[in-house]
Amino acid sequence: MSHAVSPLALPFPDLPPIAGATPRVARARYKEWDRCDLTFVTLDPGTSVAGVVTQSKCPSPEVEWCSKALVLGEARALVVNAGNSNAFTGNRGRAAVEAIAARTAAQLGCQPSDVFVASTGVIGVPLPIDKAEAGLDAAFAATPANWRAAAEAIGTTDTYPKGAVSTAIVDGRTVTLVGIIKGSGMIAPDMATMLGFIFTDAAVDAPFLQGALNGANARTFSCITVDGDTSTSDTVLAFATGKAGNTPLADDDSPGADAFRAALADLCHQLAQLVVRDGEGASKLIEITVEGADSDRSAHRIAMSIANSPLVKTAIAGEDANWGRIVMAVGKAGEPAERDKLAIRFGTTQVASGGLAVEGYDEAPVAAHLKGSEVEIGVDLGLGEGRATVWTCDLTHGYISINADYRS
Repeated sequence: MSHAVSPLALPFPDLPPIAGATPRVARARYKEWDRCDLTFVTLDPGTSVAGVVTQSKCPSPEVEWCSKALVLGEARALVVNAGNSNAFTGNRGRAAVEAIAARTAAQLGCQPSDVFVASTGVIGVPLPIDKAEAGLDAAFAATPANWRAAAEAIGTTDTYPKGAVSTAIVDGRTVTLVGIIKGSGMIAPDMATMLGFIFTDAAVDAPFLQGALNGANARTFSCITVDGDTSTSDTVLAFATGKAGNTPLADDDSPGADAFRAALADLCHQLAQLVVRDGEGASKLIEITVEGADSDRSAHRIAMSIANSPLVKTAIAGEDANWGRIVMAVGKAGEPAERDKLAIRFGTTQVASGGLAVEGYDEAPVAAHLKGSEVEIGVDLGLGEGRATVWTCDLTHGYISINADYRS
C-alpha cells in the first residue's frame, strides 16, 4: 500500500473471526516490495459461494475460472495474488491459475473447482508459477492471520486497508458477515468491483446467496466509479460457512431471509464507499442523486455520466460550482431529458431550475458546501419516477501522478 493515506480514509474496524473461514498471508514476492502479497483462506466443508465478476470482454483467466466454479456453488479455499493481475497473458496465465488451484486442492484434499483464485496488479505479465507455488507453500505453513492482515495483503495502489462488518438475526441466531476489499483506481464496476471478499457464518444455499449478492451489488458496487475504467479482474465473492447453525436460507420465505439480505446490502454499501474514499488522488467523496427520470435504469446512466465526467470531477476538486458541466453530462448521457424541466442542486441549495439559473441564488452556501470533504449533487429531470444514487470522487493532480508512475 502507498504511504500517503487518503484524506477520506476510515479506520479499519474490529472484524471478528468467522467460524469455518481461516485467513493466512504470505510473501510470494510478485513485486519488489517488503510485504505479504498472497492471501489464502481455507473454508470448511459445506461452505457455499456466490459471486459477481467483471463485464469486461478481456477478462483475466482468474475471472473465467471463478465464473465456471461458481456454477457448482461450493468452496473450500480462496487464493488472492497482489502485484500481478495475470490478465491478457494467454495460455501461460491459464496455466498459472490451474497450477494454483491444483496445488491448493492437493493440500486440502478437495477438487480444484472448490478453489477460487483472484489476482490484481499490472496487466500483461504472466503470473510466475514458481513464485505462486512457493508463496502457497509458505501460506500453507503460516499461522492464521486476522482480517486486517488479509485486507493489507490484497492491496495494490490502495492507501489503507478496507474492511466492514454487519450482523443479522436469522432463525433466532445472530449471524455475522465480514468483508475485505481492495480498489483505488480502474474503478467503474459493471456488476462487481475490484476485488472484494465476504465471509459469513450463516447457513445459506448457494442460489439464495447469489440472488442476495446480485441485489446488493446493483445498489452498491455497480453504483461507484473513480475513473470510468472497468477492470479486467473485478471480482466479488461471498462465502457462507454455515457454522452459525441456522436452518439454511433457501428462499425469501426462509426465517430471517429479509434480515440477511439487508445485512449483506449494508456490508456491500460500506465496502463500496471505502473504495471510493480511496480513489486515486481523491480529496472529496461525491454523492450524485438523479430523480425524475424515465426509469431507474435511465437515472443510473445519467448519474454515471455525471460521475465519470472529468470536467465535473475537476470542478469539484477546484471547489467551483460550475453547474453548466452537470448540464453537459446530463445532455450527453443519451437518455431522455428536457432542458426546460431540468433542476440542479449542490447540497441543499438549488442553483438551476426550469432550464436556467435560479434568479438571484446565493453562491455562498454552495461555496461552503464544496469546501467540505463530502459533496452532494442533485439532479431532477422532471420526467418520471426513475431514481438512482451513485458515488464517485474528485479528479486531482494526484490521479495523474499515481497512474503515470504505476509501472515504475
